[in-house]
Amino acid sequence: MIGRLQGLLLAKQPPEILLDVNGVGYEVQLPMTCFYELPSVGETATVFTHFVVREDAQLLYGFIDVNERTLFRELIKANGVGPKMALTILSGMSAAQFMQCVKLEDVTSLVKLPGVGKKTAERLVVELRDKLAKLNLNTGADVSDAFVTPTETGSTIIPVSDVKEEAMSALVALGYKPPQASKAINAVYQDDMSSEALIREALRSMV
Repeated sequence: MIGRLQGLLLAKQPPEILLDVNGVGYEVQLPMTCFYELPSVGETATVFTHFVVREDAQLLYGFIDVNERTLFRELIKANGVGPKMALTILSGMSAAQFMQCVKLEDVTSLVKLPGVGKKTAERLVVELRDKLAKLNLNTGADVSDAFVTPTETGSTIIPVSDVKEEAMSALVALGYKPPQASKAINAVYQDDMSSEALIREALRSMV
């Protein structure tokens, strides 16, 4: 089991990063709420990981702290929820927001996430309500502002087309349909927006 990685951040292509650990490059997928907290490319990053082995792939999922990883692990134990859906859930809302939805039985907010229908949302509430209460995870959070603001990492201006394409790629990878992703991106885009900021605002507008 690979539980933690620390190394040089070589590339960031939401929702995936490439992390160089002693000469070995690890591809790690992160929820966008964790992705925003990463340092700039070329700096040292630390992620807590969950390793998934399938017949056709070996996948690493990363998190900024162990509480987020714990919540991810509880999510994938729920009936009908795999790693991809768990990643999408924790990209569309922070750990604090998700826990609040479960606590308040807020099915309406959960069904706004791609791939989460009413039955799945209700099942998540039923299966995780008691478990999350017992875990008492310290997500830190003020739920009213649970999205992390991405840090601007330099003054380089990226062409609008590249910014939008990267945002579109990330949202589609997270399970959103291209028309839905495109509509959200165009609705929130502002001049000089970074791709991470655009993804954040697009996700926020859809939840």
